[in-house]
Amino acid sequence: MKKFFAMLLTLTMVLAIAGCGKTGLGSGWASSDDSITVTDFDDGTHLYEGRIDSTMKTAWFDFTVTDAYITEDAIGGYTPSDGNVLVVVSLTLKNTFSESVPMSNWDFQLQWGDDADDAFSMPVETNEDLMDDQFPAEYSLKVNETKKGVLIFEAPEGEDDFSISFIEYFEDDTEGDYFWVYFSADER
Repeated sequence: MKKFFAMLLTLTMVLAIAGCGKTGLGSGWASSDDSITVTDFDDGTHLYEGRIDSTMKTAWFDFTVTDAYITEDAIGGYTPSDGNVLVVVSLTLKNTFSESVPMSNWDFQLQWGDDADDAFSMPVETNEDLMDDQFPAEYSLKVNETKKGVLIFEAPEGEDDFSISFIEYFEDDTEGDYFWVYFSADER
């Protein structure tokens, strides 16, 4: 219940500042190096799909997945469940909004496989940081601030193709654009 309340509070904070800001690029836009493509939806929203090192531009911040790897080993005393591995994803975030943006590690989700309903994971949560550069459960991204760090997820053994997703949610209870970054992760 405590996690649900924290997630609801974080979502409420994000929605409170989300009523304005820049819009996505849309209209069939693709980056100059074809690393990002856009699908336009009838409701005016867009799906942005990128790869490692693609900079995804949301309404409040830019994010870039810069690296990812898989490990079967424990990290900081955290051991993956039987049949699972840990996926460590490095991100760079930059606030492009006119105010500080409340962030949570629940803002990002890891997916794998064939779109099955249970083929996703939220970041691992513990009472302590597992790695020095791990993003905290909740933090603020100040105006024009850039933060680099990692998110740690559990995923089934044998998977090595993944995506990280972010979806814009606005204070009027609508969804904005969707952002998916696809990558393969090697074992380290």
